[in-house]
Amino acid sequence: MNAHDLLWGMTPAHLPAGAPAWAKDAVGTVVVRRAIVAPGFVAVGVRGRLREQRFAALMPMAAVQRRVAPEALRDVVSTRDLPALQALDQLRPVLAPLSWGVTGSAGFELATGIEALHAQSDLDLILRTPEPLDRNDARDLLATLDEVTCAVDLQLQTPFGAVALREWAGPSRRVLLKTANGAHLVIDPWQAVA
Repeated sequence: MNAHDLLWGMTPAHLPAGAPAWAKDAVGTVVVRRAIVAPGFVAVGVRGRLREQRFAALMPMAAVQRRVAPEALRDVVSTRDLPALQALDQLRPVLAPLSWGVTGSAGFELATGIEALHAQSDLDLILRTPEPLDRNDARDLLATLDEVTCAVDLQLQTPFGAVALREWAGPSRRVLLKTANGAHLVIDPWQAVA
């Protein structure tokens, strides 16, 4: 399981006793998050209808009935006419040669059919980058993303975690790398964190 994968099969019984009521109604589809967990479990986030409704939980691996990776959603088309979905349509040909996928609200909506996007939603994407992405190439890609109809938040997934494209394309020498062990300021996101 990778961060941003969507999973089906979690039930309210898997939630801890203090979980909010909305989480019990929303566990049908959960998203894998970055965290170190005991063998046999996967760290997940439960997503409610409201933006502030997010709950971290653990799901038994044995309960997983279905898994959808972000890459499986890049060709899914929606009939809804929203800026994030228009941006996705604009970016498909640009990103076609790359290993990318849809995450966030757009990914959730495309995978489940549950309306999670609204007119102000940004478009969250992930780009698998097993090899280092030159910072000049990152700037070029960011310039392309900034031309579409809504804000695009693209995460570069390196072998050691994820870094925001916008940050990697920026002037800072060190960038924030999100890992299962937390976030770390690093010079090279393609190097293991010491």
